[in-house]
Amino acid sequence: MGLFKDAKSIAERDPAARNVMEVILLYPGFKALRDHRIAAFFLRHKMPLIARYVSQRSSRKTGIEIHPGATIGEGLFIDHGHGVVIGETAVVGNNCTIYHQVTLGGNGRERHSKRHPTVGNNVLIGAGAKILGPVTIGDNSMIGSGSVVLGDVPPNSTVTGIKARVIKTDGERVESPSLLLEHQKIIDPVAQEIAQLRGELEATNKRLAELEAKK
Repeated sequence: MGLFKDAKSIAERDPAARNVMEVILLYPGFKALRDHRIAAFFLRHKMPLIARYVSQRSSRKTGIEIHPGATIGEGLFIDHGHGVVIGETAVVGNNCTIYHQVTLGGNGRERHSKRHPTVGNNVLIGAGAKILGPVTIGDNSMIGSGSVVLGDVPPNSTVTGIKARVIKTDGERVESPSLLLEHQKIIDPVAQEIAQLRGELEATNKRLAELEAKK
């Protein structure tokens, strides 16, 4: 998929986009993808200084920092984009959607090692989410806004929270969340646990009342 197809994919998925030309001329996410391809070209041809220069210049202009060493798939939609950071060994699959303030960050200081996340295809990452370390995010998954992901996420799953936990796994392939853009539809795991504890408490009280009545 070329840059024009990337722009077309963004225009189809963003309800605010009027046409492809608007995406090409005005969208910082598209400009960041364009600059990343240039930076990656220089890095592949053993010119890391120029690659980092292109990357840093793009970061200052768009607010999106993608390391030249990152692997970016086809059809990535970076919506708004300010504060997005994608690290050196990160891998992003095809047709993913990333909102602003997302970090695909690393851990450890070892050079030439896998330190950043691998994100599968059709993944939606909500605003402010942090995915840290060499974890794997399965295909068709949704990362809730503000989540901190420190472990692997199975395919077709929804995770949320700090530390993020899986709150939904269908077991079947669902329609790609990265295309639906419905990252507001996240279940609150804390509320779920409170409701479960309330139900268990009510059941215990009912049982105690039955035992009292038998005396």
